[in-house]
Order: sequence, then C-alpha cells, then structure tokens
Amino acid sequence: MNVESKLADNGISLKNTTVGNKKTKCPQCQPPHDSHDNPLSVSINDDGSAVWLCHHCDWTGGTGGNNYQNNYVKKSIYVRPTTPSEPSKTESMYSFFAKRGIHKDTVDALDIYVEGSWLAFPYLNDNNEVVNIKYRTRDKKFKQSPNAERTLFNFQNAKDTETVIFVEGEMDVLSLYEVGYTNAVSLPDGAPKEAKFKKDDARFKALENCSLKAKNIIIFTDNDQAGKSLHDELLHRFGKDICWYVQIPNDCKDANEVLVKHGTEKLKQVIEQAVPYPVDGLYTTNQYAGSVIDLYNGNYVKPVEVGYPSLDEIYKIMKGTFHCITGVPNHGKSYFLDQMLIKLAQSQEWSFALFSPEHSTSMHIRRMVQMYNEKPFDIGEQNRMSKYELEQAMEWLHKHFYFIETQDTVPNIDYILEIAKASVLKYGINGIVIDPYNEVSAVRQGNQREDEHIRDFISKCKRFARVHDIVVWVVAHPTKLQKNNDGGYSAPSSYDISGASHWSNQSDCILTIHRDFDENTTQVLTRKIREQDLYGKIGEATFKFDMNRRIFREHKITSDFEIPEEWQNR
Repeated sequence: MNVESKLADNGISLKNTTVGNKKTKCPQCQPPHDSHDNPLSVSINDDGSAVWLCHHCDWTGGTGGNNYQNNYVKKSIYVRPTTPSEPSKTESMYSFFAKRGIHKDTVDALDIYVEGSWLAFPYLNDNNEVVNIKYRTRDKKFKQSPNAERTLFNFQNAKDTETVIFVEGEMDVLSLYEVGYTNAVSLPDGAPKEAKFKKDDARFKALENCSLKAKNIIIFTDNDQAGKSLHDELLHRFGKDICWYVQIPNDCKDANEVLVKHGTEKLKQVIEQAVPYPVDGLYTTNQYAGSVIDLYNGNYVKPVEVGYPSLDEIYKIMKGTFHCITGVPNHGKSYFLDQMLIKLAQSQEWSFALFSPEHSTSMHIRRMVQMYNEKPFDIGEQNRMSKYELEQAMEWLHKHFYFIETQDTVPNIDYILEIAKASVLKYGINGIVIDPYNEVSAVRQGNQREDEHIRDFISKCKRFARVHDIVVWVVAHPTKLQKNNDGGYSAPSSYDISGASHWSNQSDCILTIHRDFDENTTQVLTRKIREQDLYGKIGEATFKFDMNRRIFREHKITSDFEIPEEWQNR
C-alpha cells in the first residue's frame, strides 16, 4: 500500500504526496473547526512514511515506513469506565455521609454509590456521560478510572451557571450542594503542593476539557499550603477580574468542616460574604491584610532570571508587569526577545502566546527552531539540523508557544487580549508578546488623540498582566533616530519611541536592543526598571551573535586599562 492510500485510510487528503511538508484539512476537527483553515501539518518522508500533527486539535499519527520513527507524542486515547446497571447504595454509605452533615437526597442527586469497599463519585462530560469515576475509602485512600478523561466533579450542574464555586474535593462539593449551592465543582486530582503555573500540568486538564459559562468564579480551597497553591493556580487561569475569595473560619480547614462544626447557616454565610479581588474600585487596608502579611513573611512570587549572568544582574522577569522593547530597525529586537522566551521556557517551563505578524508564522517557527537546536535550518548550511532534530524542536515548541493570527483584519488590542485570556485558561500561559505595536489596529474612538490611544493601549495591557499574573512584552519602534558622526544611529531612549512619552511613563521595564555592526556586538540596555530593588537596575549587557549556532552569546569586554590602587576602594 502506498503512502497516499495509507493517508486516505486516516481520512487525510493531499494534492500530492511528494517528499516534503504539506498543510491540509484535519478529518478529526473539521467540521466544526473553521473550514477555511488548514491546521494539519503532514510530513512526507523519503522512506515512504508520513507523520502528521494538527495544530488545532493536537491529533497526531503516522503511517509507518522502512525507517519510520514517529517523533510526535500521540494524542491521548481516553477509556470510558464501566458503570453498574444497578449501583449499590447501602445504609452504611448514607450513614458515612450523614456523619459529615450530608443527607441522602444530596448523595442521590450526584449518583454516588458503593463498589466493594470504595465509595464511587462519577464525573460527567458535556453530554452528561460518565467519563471518569473517582473512588475513595472511608480512611481516605483514593484512586480513579484508568486512562479516563479529566472533567470537573458536578460539572453537569455548574456548566451553565453564571457563578461557579471551586472547592478542593468531592466532600466539599457535597457540602455546598447540601446548603443549596449546586454550582460547586472540584478538580479530580486535588491540590498541588506548590503553584507552578505550567501549561502541561495534567492536574488542570479538566479545565481544558470543560466549557464553563461562568462570569464569576468563587475560590473556596482548603485552608492549608496546598489549598493556597490551588487558589493561586485558579486565580492565574481565570483572572482576578472575575474571581472572588472566601474567608474560612480559623478553626476549619475546608467547606465540609465548616458544615460539620458550624452548621448550614455559617457555610451559607461564608459564600454570601465572598469578596471580589481588588482590581477596580475603592478598598480598605484590611482587604489587603493577607497579601501584606505574605510580603512580610516572604511569601510572594519572586522574579525569575533569564539565564545570562550579565543580563540577570540588570533585568529579571516579574509576573504582573508590562515590558517595552525598542531599538533601531533590524537591530535584533524580535530575535533577542525570542531567545529570552526560549530560555524561560527551558528553565521555568513557561509558555507564551505570540502575536507577531511581521513575519509568517512558519518563518517565525523556523527562527525559533534554529535557536532551540543551535543549528542552521536551511539547505546547504554547514552542520544543518537533521529532520529528527527539527521534529523534536517543533514538538517542544508546540508545548510552549501559541501563535495569535488574524487572516482578514488588523486586530485591536481588545481582540488580542480576548484570545490571550482564553489561552491563559486553556493552556496556563505565562506571557504575551505583541511584536510590533504598529501591527495592532490604530483606529481611535471619537476625537481621541494618538497619545491618548497609546495611553489606553498600555493601560489595558498592564491591567491584563496584573489580573492574570502574567508578563506582557510589546515591541515598539522608535521614531526619533539620531545619527552619530560616523553615520550610524545612537541607541534610542524610551522617549524616542514612536507615539508618546506614555511608553516611558507607564512601562514597568524598558529594554533597548542596539547593535554595533562593526564590532558584531549587541547591547541590551535597561532604560527603565520600575522596582530597581526587586527586578533589575539601569545598566547594559553585551552579546555577540553566533552565526554557526544561530544564538546570542554573552560577550565579555576586556580592557587594558588598570584601575589605580587609590581608586579601588572608592
């Protein structure tokens, strides 16, 4: 059987099957996915094999061949659990829940039953089908259906509500259901020991699989370190603008303890007195008491280093901040930013959403693949990367980078941030890149001036960064370029950026990327660091671009000038 027939067996249709990379429709997600899109990448190899990857639904596979090796990670195949036709519901089971303040009607409403020595908690999907069963014993041993799809417990009752309450376990869901809040859900895998904000954390796969319509999220996690970590993860994914938090009594760990120790009215009161996160409006000092005490105790998110010692001395990455990158055209702004993002993805397991329309996405990926492999991409280059290395790099990029594209219109900032918000929830991204600013729609409302438009653009980006606890980078070109005596350009300052001084005034960090073509060096200058005692200082670091490895490398400048002894202790 030839490769064309093998592809046809998988529903894949190509115009030709010559060796090379192709783009086509995906039989797994089209329809309903956009019929104009060609999300399926198919690579035809010279050994008669083919591999494919859908960039929309992640469907992957291969046909096999003489020397075939599929380097892509195959899409998970879920196994539906078998449910008993007549579930067992014993008096002993009802007695167990009654001791925890949960009555028979609540237990039956969520179809809980007994299987051997285990209590069974069914998890349903969008179609109200059981896709997973979580089991627990009375002494708190847990297990789940093997290879099951991850969803939220009680998703069927919460999916269409405007407010959803996130708790930590099934007992807490039942406790809230008992007092009339049928819109509570929990994740199947519990709380993490610490918040890591990783895109591929399987613990949060249920959020990707479940489509909630909620406009408000109340976070009611356990009153311990793991509960705080889960709280922070949920806050990161949903954003402070729609999240509320509760005040748990000091003598209680979770919702079920509140019910058992203080009764139904107190548990209702805890929900009714939920407090919105301070994003907009007027607030009192006491509403910040917890966060201030955390600062005092050193319990706050620390800035992270990029991974270059000379740069890390002057520039660190703090979540919730807005960064502007400027420089003379063709001096490597985008290239250096890409390298920083790759370093952060490697060291911190971060992921990013990129709006970068100046180059095609394929060419952008080509550039990043070269940086990742530290080898050239193109035919004829010495030490060119192999196809295996290319596929490995693309699979790694697939896990860490998401590309925002619009086909027919120039998007405005609201549209870009709306897509970014979805990527925070679905993939847990840690940063957004807009490169460059002038590719975002400049249409202004009414009689709004350009400087007012820029002010509002930056304000929206900053608010988004704070609300979702991520980093926003915007590349902005300068307009005032001053020539040196030799005909070259000086490194632009923050006030040279096109449009307005708002870039200088509102940005948390400003970097200038400036290249010296004679010396083949690239300077990274910090023009502004808002919190210089926390995530950097004014200074510069020097790099050289290694053409063989396609990366920037730190360049240590040496000098023959000897510092006089009487100066050394000044």
